[in-house]
Parts: sequence; C-alpha cells; structure tokens
Amino acid sequence: MPSRWRFLLPFLLSVTVTSAMQVPTTFSTKLVHRFSEEMKPVRVQTGDWPDRRSMQYYQRLLRNDFVRHKVNLGAARHQLLFPSHGSKTMSFGNDLAWLHYTWIDIGTPSTSFLVALDAGSDLLWVPCDCIQCAPLSASFYSSLDRDLNEYSPSRSLSSKHISCSHRLCDMGSNCKTSKQQCPYTINYTSENTSSSGLLVEDILHLQSGDGGGSSSNSSVQASVVVGCGMKQSGEYLNGDAPDGVIGLGPGQGSVPSFLAKSGLIRDSFSLCFNEDDSGRLFFGDQGSTVQQSTPFLPLDGIFSTYIVGVEATCIGNSCPKVTSFNAQFDSGTSFTFLPGHAYEAIAKEFDKQVNATRSTFQGSFWEYCYVPSSQQLPKVPTLTLMFQQNNSFVVYNPVFVYYNEQGIDGFCLAIQPTEGDMGTIGQNFMTGYRLVFDRENKKLAWSRSNCQDLSLGKKMPLSPPNKTSSNPLPADEQQRIKGHAVAPAVAGKAPQNSSVVSSQTSQMISYWQHWHCYCLLLFQLLSVFY
Repeated sequence: MPSRWRFLLPFLLSVTVTSAMQVPTTFSTKLVHRFSEEMKPVRVQTGDWPDRRSMQYYQRLLRNDFVRHKVNLGAARHQLLFPSHGSKTMSFGNDLAWLHYTWIDIGTPSTSFLVALDAGSDLLWVPCDCIQCAPLSASFYSSLDRDLNEYSPSRSLSSKHISCSHRLCDMGSNCKTSKQQCPYTINYTSENTSSSGLLVEDILHLQSGDGGGSSSNSSVQASVVVGCGMKQSGEYLNGDAPDGVIGLGPGQGSVPSFLAKSGLIRDSFSLCFNEDDSGRLFFGDQGSTVQQSTPFLPLDGIFSTYIVGVEATCIGNSCPKVTSFNAQFDSGTSFTFLPGHAYEAIAKEFDKQVNATRSTFQGSFWEYCYVPSSQQLPKVPTLTLMFQQNNSFVVYNPVFVYYNEQGIDGFCLAIQPTEGDMGTIGQNFMTGYRLVFDRENKKLAWSRSNCQDLSLGKKMPLSPPNKTSSNPLPADEQQRIKGHAVAPAVAGKAPQNSSVVSSQTSQMISYWQHWHCYCLLLFQLLSVFY
C-alpha cells in the first residue's frame, strides 16, 4: 500500500463510520507538521530534508511564510518608494539655510534637481524658464560640486499643461479662459519669500527597494503636478532652496498625496535626520513597532498641515507650569519657535539648570546664550515634549553650538519666541529621530534612529489595508464586538413555525450538511497529497 494511503485510510474510515450515524457529533484528525519525520515519505522534495531547528529549517519556514504573506497582500503592488537618486537626504549647513535636501529627477529625458524637503507646504516647484531665480552655478555655493539645473516643460516629452479648469488650480478665478494654463503663487512664512509661475504635469522618477543603492531596486514613474517656478522672491534669491522645494504637506497637490492616490504607497512618509547632516526620505513608510505617536490636530476643521498638541514641556526632570501649546512639525523650518508663554517658562528653567555663564554673541538671534568654562560643551539638560498617554519626544541636544579655532566658543538655546499661540518644531529638534507622518491614520509617530537602519525596505509594509481605519481590529475582535459570528454556510432564514419540520427531516438535513463538510475536507486533503 502506498504510504500516502496509510494517512488517508483512517480518515476515510472515520468519515464512513460517522456518516452512518443519524446525528454526527465531533470530528478529529491528527495534525502533522510539514517538515516532520512522518511527512518525509509523502512529500516530494528537491533538496535535502531540513534537520529540525537547523538554520535551513527556519529558512524554509520563513521563505514559505514570506510567499504566503506576499500572496495575501496582492503581490505587493504598494511599496516603499524614494527618489531615483536614493533615499538619502543632506544638509549643507548655513550655506543653504540649514535645510535638508535630496536629489530628484523630473521629466523625459529626466533632469535632476536639488530640492529642499518641506513638510509645511504642498507644492513641488523647481526653477523653470527663469525670469527671476537664484543663481544655479556651483560657484555661488561652497558646498556644491556641480551646477544646479533649470526645468523647461517644452524640453520634456512627458510634460502636460494644467488648465485653469483643473481641480488643483487654486488661481483659476484669475484666468481669462478655462483653457488658459494655470498660474500659481505660493507665499512662505519668511518675509516676502514666494515662488510663482505656471503649473504643469510631469513624471517624477522614483525607485522601490531598500533605499541603499542596491542593484535590486526597481524604477517607478509617477505623474505629479510641478510648479514651473519662473519667478522667486525673498529668501529664495538669497540661497534658500535655489533649486526648488518638494512639498510634503497633506494637501491634494503634494507628492505623497499623488503617490497614495495612484495606489503606489500607503498614505504615509518618513523623514530621518542624523547628527552628521545626513538623512533618509521614504514614501509609504509607516514606521516601526516600537514607535510612539500622537494624533494630528485640524486647523479650522481641516487637516491642512501637520499640527500636534503638546500637553507639557520639561527641562531635565522639571516640568514648569503653563507650557502646553500646539505646534506644527515642519521640516522646512530650520529651527524651533514656541509661543511666548511657553518660551519664557522653558527658557528660564533651562537657564537655572545649565552650568555656564550667560553671554551674547554677535549676529546671534537667540536670547539665551552661554560661554562654557572650558573648550568643551557642558552637560546640557534635555527638553521633553509630553503628549497624550504619556508619550514623550525627547530633544537631547536643544542648543546651537558656536565654534572657534580652539574649540567651542559658546552655545545658545535654539528656540525663539513667536507671536500667537501656535509653535513650530523645526529640523533642529528632529535630529536623531525617524519621524513618520502617517496621513492615513492622521498621526505623527517617532522612534530613535541613526537613519541607517531605514535602508532595510523589506521591513516596511508592502500593501495598504482594503480601507482606511484609525484603529483596525483583527477579524476575531470585530466579531466579538459585533456579536456572535455565524458561519455563512449555516446562516439562513429560519422557518416561521419550526414545529412543522419533522424529526426525520431534521436528521436528513443534518446528515447531508455534515456529509457535505466531510467531502470538502476530503477534497482538500487529496489536493495536498497529490
């Protein structure tokens, strides 16, 4: 008798005996692990049978689980994306306004641009058919080793004009006709700083993979709206973002919004800034399992920017009163600004705890500055932002350090007061964190990171859920909340008068229902053995 029938015969006998009973009661069968000794003569293997608990044993289990996971996720259509030059970001210090930048490619053939990362605005714009733009020659910037580029829609085979009737044309009312090309003007918080021009549609070149320049990365092309920035003003003419800005805000016209709407990513992205001025940018990243989070707050009923509510602020172990405030997390702002009431309480507590002499520095725009007793930085108290449910965001180094030829010249608490009740958490407070802007679940998440482990894209989610939920529950939990679940094969409309059904008929219905189940189980087992 073939070995496979030795396994099937007990099952067939159990089915035959149980079927002869008028009312079947229970059914049981032996479970056999796929790599057990009992399965050796049954399963056809192309390689060696793995020894239990060996490395090969776990590799095969993992490979099988990964394939199953990938199938369940719909072949991983949704992915982790980053710019075609890689996921790395960089800062050039004061030479380019302390902002973080990344290289992106736009158009056909593609042209490269060094764009500033701005979570506080939506539009992606680059210098284009320039009337008034910042210098693009590397000779104007000591940190650059090549010239910056200028975009021209007429030279891109994939560019398309966006008309004034387009849903994203905010200035459509200023057009003479609906077919006219849509103009745009975007004003920034810096005084008299703006970019204006015309909106176009073109291709943004991205990659999916591990983000570390691996040869296994695959190319992805996404259609996005690009601002053809013909005229810049203010700080944009003085070296801030001379080659454009990539807006990462929650608006419909931002790059993350286009990528999520096209189904390429989950509606989320992450930024990570390291101490060495390097960083990472990933579209579709929803973070790690150990991260903390806090919900985004609407502004005038709309989630138009990334605002969070700080319940308290602590300096070291001391938490002064009246230090709660709302603040925007904005990667496009170099330093941090807090409302006056919170600023005063925090700065005075910092001044009490720091072991250095209060001083001033020429050209410094910070108020609380100090000179250390030696050429080394003294121990600086941490600054902790407290959120709901005791979630904490710790800024380990909230100061800006001035250096001279001998060492440290001095340092300042890198916070400024601002008018109104809205603060801004800038890049200097984001250093050392993997920040996840989870737009899908409307929350900001964070975890400590050196920004190098983020290159492991395989750790990230591959596919979004079928529908958005702020707190999705597993299927069994949903059933417990909604009530007792009924198997679809058994569910049905009960007779209006159950007494009209005879005992014999009930037994026959029960008999055929159980026989039908046994047949299905037998068919599944046969498919496994053959």
